[in-house]
Amino acid sequence: MNTKHILFAASIAVLLSSAAYAGVPAEVVDRLGKDLTPMGSQKSGNKDGTIPEWTGGLQSPPANVTYKFGDRHPDPYADDKILFTITASNIGQYEKNLSEMAKAMFKVYPETYKMNVYPTHRSCAQPASAYESVKKNSLNSVISPDGSGFTGAMRSTAFAIPSVAQEVIWNHRLKYRNYKFTRQLVFAAPTKGGDFTAYVTQDEGIQTYDDPTIPDVEALDNIAVYYLSNTIAPARSAGNVVLVHETINAVLGNRKAWVYSPGTRRVRRAPNIAYDNPLTNSDGMDTTDNFGGYNGSTDRYDWSYVGRQEAYVPNNTYRFAQRDLEYKDILIPGGHINQDYPRYELLRTHIIEANVRPDTRHIYPRRQFWISDDSWFVVQNTAYDARGEIWRLHEQYAITYYEIPVCDRVGAATFDLNAGRYLAGSLVNQEAQISWDATALTMDRYTPDAIRRMGIR
Repeated sequence: MNTKHILFAASIAVLLSSAAYAGVPAEVVDRLGKDLTPMGSQKSGNKDGTIPEWTGGLQSPPANVTYKFGDRHPDPYADDKILFTITASNIGQYEKNLSEMAKAMFKVYPETYKMNVYPTHRSCAQPASAYESVKKNSLNSVISPDGSGFTGAMRSTAFAIPSVAQEVIWNHRLKYRNYKFTRQLVFAAPTKGGDFTAYVTQDEGIQTYDDPTIPDVEALDNIAVYYLSNTIAPARSAGNVVLVHETINAVLGNRKAWVYSPGTRRVRRAPNIAYDNPLTNSDGMDTTDNFGGYNGSTDRYDWSYVGRQEAYVPNNTYRFAQRDLEYKDILIPGGHINQDYPRYELLRTHIIEANVRPDTRHIYPRRQFWISDDSWFVVQNTAYDARGEIWRLHEQYAITYYEIPVCDRVGAATFDLNAGRYLAGSLVNQEAQISWDATALTMDRYTPDAIRRMGIR
C-alpha cells in the first residue's frame, strides 16, 4: 500500500496522516452539493471555460429528444459540431491534454488515428437517493489498511473525497448501477484484414451493494455482485455460461466463479476467471480483470496516485451506440476502430497507477488508469509489458442513461500494439436495449444448478 495519503477535493492535494483511513470530517463532507458535486468532483468549470460548470447533469430524458423506455437513447448533443480534430500532424498543440494512451496511439498509427473533439457536457448524474448515500458513505466509509476491503458504505460512491489511490479504484469498481440490470453485448477481435466474428452475450447482474433494503456493506456476506454471462452466438459457442459471485474483500474470500459447457453438460468451478487470465470471447486480446475498465481484487498491485489531468477522453458517445451504425462500420481493418464515431471531450481526470507487488505476478507489471472526475469511471488505461513498454491500451465509450440516471459504457476497445490488432467489446448497436431496472431478476438465478438449466447447445 502506498503511504502517501492525498485528499482529492476540488483541485487541491492535502497531505494526511494514517488517520486518512477513517471517515472524512463532517465539515469537508458538507462541501458535497456545494462547491463539489454530490459525487465529489469540482463543481465549477475551468478558467477558460472549456470545461463548464456542473449544473446537475442529465437527471431525466432531456427535452430535446423523444425517448421511450426500452429504446436506444437519442443523442441530446447531436447538433454539436466538431471543435477540432487531433491528428499526428498537430498533436503538439494538444499534447498537454492527452493521456499516455492517446500519445501511444498517435505514435503507432500516425496515418490513420485521430480524435474528434466536441464541446464538453458534464452530463453524468445519479438519483437523489444515491446522492444521500454518497454523503453517508463519505462520513462512515473506512478502507482496510491493505486496501482489500472497506466498511461503512452502501449503494453508491464509497469515497467521494478519497484519501488513497485504492479508494479511487473502489469508486470505479462499485459505481452506482441501480441494483439489477440485463443487457446484450457484442465482442469482436478483427483480423488485420478486417474479418471478424461477432460473439453475442446476454449478461445480467444483481449488484447487492446497490440494494436499497440493505443498510450496510457488512450485511452482504462479502458478496457485492452476482453476475452471469450467457453466450448466444456464434453457434459453436452458444450455451457457454459464466457465473460469478464477486467478493468485496479478497482477504476474506476470493471471487467465486463457475462455467457451464454445453459440450460436457457440466458445471465446473473456474478460479481462472480472474486477474490476468484471458477474458471470455476476447480471442486472448484482453484480461479478465480489464473488463469494464477494471474489476476484481486489487491485491496483486501496489497502488499510487499520480495526479490530475484535464484530458481529452471519450464522453457522451451516444452516436457510437445508435442502431443505424453497423458493426462493420466500426470494426475496420488495421490496429484500431473507426475513429469517426467516438466523441472526445475535455474532462477532469484522476490518474492512478498500479505496480505489481514483488510477491505476486501479473502479465501487466504496470498499469495506469484515467478516471473521470464526475463519474469515477475508468475512461482510459495503459498496460505495460515486462520490458516496461506500453503493450495494450483500453478505452470506454460512456453515456448517461438518463432515464435512471446511470453513467456507464456503450462500448469499449482494447488496442494491442504488439499484435497490431484490437478487441471491440460491450457493443450494443443492434442488440436489445439494456435495462438498468430489471426488477424481475431473483437470486435463485445465480447458482451452479441454475446455469446448468440455462445452458443450451
